[in-house]
Amino acid sequence: MKLFVGLGNPGAKYAGNRHNIGFMALDQIASDHGFSPWKSKFQAQMSEGTLTGEKVILLKPQTFMNNSGQSVGEALRFFKLTPADVVVFHDELDLAPGKCRVKQGGGHAGHNGLRSIHAHIGADYARVRLGVGHPGHKDAVAGYVLRDFPKADQGWLDDLLRGLSDGAQSLATGDSGRFMNAVALRVAPPRSSTGEGAGARKKTQQQRPGASPASAKDASGDAPASASNDARSPMQKLIDKFK
Repeated sequence: MKLFVGLGNPGAKYAGNRHNIGFMALDQIASDHGFSPWKSKFQAQMSEGTLTGEKVILLKPQTFMNNSGQSVGEALRFFKLTPADVVVFHDELDLAPGKCRVKQGGGHAGHNGLRSIHAHIGADYARVRLGVGHPGHKDAVAGYVLRDFPKADQGWLDDLLRGLSDGAQSLATGDSGRFMNAVALRVAPPRSSTGEGAGARKKTQQQRPGASPASAKDASGDAPASASNDARSPMQKLIDKFK
């Protein structure tokens, strides 16, 4: 069993905030993969489902960000899980908007939600770090993460959330490489390429039908055979021209 935790703050006031991207990620996964309706449990909103045969619990703590660990700790003890079974989705200031990285263990880097989880279950859990960018100065961080994503960010945000959902099955089985590939295919899909040679050939083929047979030349640059095989004398050609 895996416990996927999305970090955020409860209530409509915060729903669109950068700080709530963890909630958004879990909502996308639950919707796309047919998870159960959300219900209140463990001081959180909880949903259950399966991904590639692996049972997965989705947890959105409703304790506000700074006390997220209370909810996570309760769920962990109830299901008799270890920190290694936990994956936390959270906003990351040190990544550019739309970037995603997976990390196992480590520090909380000043993120209050992670700080609380550290205090309740330790540091040995996985994190899915979701880039939201940095405002440029540490004094502006609180206001920045508690503001909604602007309309200009909706394109990459939608791609990122869909990519997280696409890769959720791989994440549930511990295949972080395949998970990251799924995200990348949404966020930065490969471009289709056509060679200039092919385009030039197509253009040439399109031009040929309109060429005049009388003035056309063959590949060697010579006049077509129909012109070179004309047996008329020069005088006869002149007479025929003025008929």
